[in-house]
Amino acid sequence: MAKYEPKTKATAASVKDFIQAVENDTRRADAQALLDLYGDITGMMPKLWGPSIIGYGQYSYETKSGCAGDMPRAGFSPRKANLVVYMTCGYSDPVMEGRMAAMRERLGKHKTGASCLYINKLADVDMTVLRTMIETDLAWMDERYPR
Repeated sequence: MAKYEPKTKATAASVKDFIQAVENDTRRADAQALLDLYGDITGMMPKLWGPSIIGYGQYSYETKSGCAGDMPRAGFSPRKANLVVYMTCGYSDPVMEGRMAAMRERLGKHKTGASCLYINKLADVDMTVLRTMIETDLAWMDERYPR
């Protein structure tokens, strides 16, 4: 059996250039706002993971099936269809799911997916709630994967 090779890896590509290349003006401005927000919250320098994820920090994981790799501790992606904010704690921890669900109710217009919040534009959400959600998720990551 071939060894599992994660597709998402940190790259040396420029985050600034990536954001400047976002075609939609609103999405590009929102990506810059998230870049500033995450920088303020994490105190970390962003890296581009794969072709489109802006990630902060790194942690190593191993699944029950033996797959292992590294992923960003926190991050987002300004995709063509929407902004994707990656959240882990509310999807893999039953206690945190309730807390995150309560915050999502106050967040504003969004959709959820596997470890993701999908936001059309930041004007649709309460930025104070989003900040709290990101801080909560990062604190959860720090508990499970100490820096």
